[in-house]
Amino acid sequence: MKALFYSQGEDHYALDPDLKAILDTFFPGLPREELSAFGRLVGEEVLEVAHHVDQEAHPRLLMHDLDGNRLDRALLSPAQRALLEKLRPMIRPAYEGRGWPLHYALGYLLADGGLYCILTITHQVAYALHKYAPEHEGVKRELLYGPAYGATWMTEIQGGSDLGANRTLARREGGAFRLYQGDKYFASGAGLADYALVTARPEGAPEGPKGLGLFLLPREVEGRLNFRVRRFKEKLATRAVASGEVELEGSLAYPIGRLEEGIYYTLETLTVARLANAVAAMGIAKKAHLEALFRVGRRTAFGRKLVEHPLVERDLLEMRLRQVGGTALAFFAVAAFDRAWEESPPYSPSYHYARLLSHLAKGRTAEHGTALTALAMELFGGIGFLEDYGLARWHREALITPIWEGPANIQALDMAEAIAKKKAHEPLLEALRETPLALAYAEKALGRLAEEGPWYAKEALRRLADAVAVHALSQVGEAPFPELARLYAQAFLEGEGLPASARRPALYHPWEG
Repeated sequence: MKALFYSQGEDHYALDPDLKAILDTFFPGLPREELSAFGRLVGEEVLEVAHHVDQEAHPRLLMHDLDGNRLDRALLSPAQRALLEKLRPMIRPAYEGRGWPLHYALGYLLADGGLYCILTITHQVAYALHKYAPEHEGVKRELLYGPAYGATWMTEIQGGSDLGANRTLARREGGAFRLYQGDKYFASGAGLADYALVTARPEGAPEGPKGLGLFLLPREVEGRLNFRVRRFKEKLATRAVASGEVELEGSLAYPIGRLEEGIYYTLETLTVARLANAVAAMGIAKKAHLEALFRVGRRTAFGRKLVEHPLVERDLLEMRLRQVGGTALAFFAVAAFDRAWEESPPYSPSYHYARLLSHLAKGRTAEHGTALTALAMELFGGIGFLEDYGLARWHREALITPIWEGPANIQALDMAEAIAKKKAHEPLLEALRETPLALAYAEKALGRLAEEGPWYAKEALRRLADAVAVHALSQVGEAPFPELARLYAQAFLEGEGLPASARRPALYHPWEG
């Protein structure tokens, strides 16, 4: 299907030498053959099916069966359902003792917001059960090995990111809990999920986020629907995952772990998803980057190929810097999470450091992804804006990454809380000592944050994230990464712009050399 994507039919792992260099630096020993096979699946089938779903085959809600019974099922394209089963193994590595880096590397290569969301919310349920509810081992296996799908339904219409405003009430009735007055308004996976994680406030629990418990909500109880899906929402993108509104009224639910620790379990599952958001943001950006690289080598304007024009070369350098900086930042955060993920409350400084990095990565990669996909469209010109072809969708898909799992303001405030209350910046500064320039800018940002508080929090997040990106890029010894690290610092930390001396194919074009 080269008519829609230049990268159709290609191995997307083989097309991405920068990803290889970053993975080899932080996670030596990842199975290259497995990554390459997945990269071929992405190029040969994922692109085609995801485009088909986005354009022609959105999930739709079937509310009743033939006998008039309430069903509330998502109807998927057969092509999407078959593809999801091929993709399901990517959620298993951490639970099979293979660690999180492989999962997130596969997530980067997949990089379809809707498909990856379905898989992420499924293994978020498995994550909570694995750590805090071993009595549901059978459900965990259904989620990891099929046929079940999961979901995480936390936010409600009156609160959004303000989880403390949740109104869903958990009432103990006999040996079980029933959930009442629940209106989960942004419920991804509605109609598809067989099991969901939901937040609810047990009767008598205090107000605010620390009064929330975390519960496992099955789709059916004794053959009867346990919740209702009011409707699916029309979205700009991520159309492969149905997002709807779920009503909980008398719904049977099982507590996960200690009810008084529910908010901590909830935030853990959000960390898992925020890292997925970060790698997906850069993976989506890479899809647009690949299309742009093919395009500028093929398109001629004013008597020369686009890639031979100085301003195009400058655009390509900016794209590569955003790509490698965001990708290195994301996988640096993944490495910290992989070292600390098995901890339970109360957490060690290592876990708080990993959480801090997840906020930095989630916030900054979303900015890089949206900027990069927009620039790719610009390099294509008018054809890049047409829905007839594939590039426009990458920009639409990128636009959700600043919003999902808490927008930039939430990431900045949570980052500030981790610094003020958990001293999570201390191990960060220790790590940055290897890169003096990054350390200097991080210390300056932390100083302003201490003085100006929330007013400066979003800028502090950006500055700290860029400092970590410079440090992470500096760890990659393979050429031209040391020079890319210096250019990233010059462009994004020092604000000096890109020098003409960087107009070299080895710097702006990842396929050179």
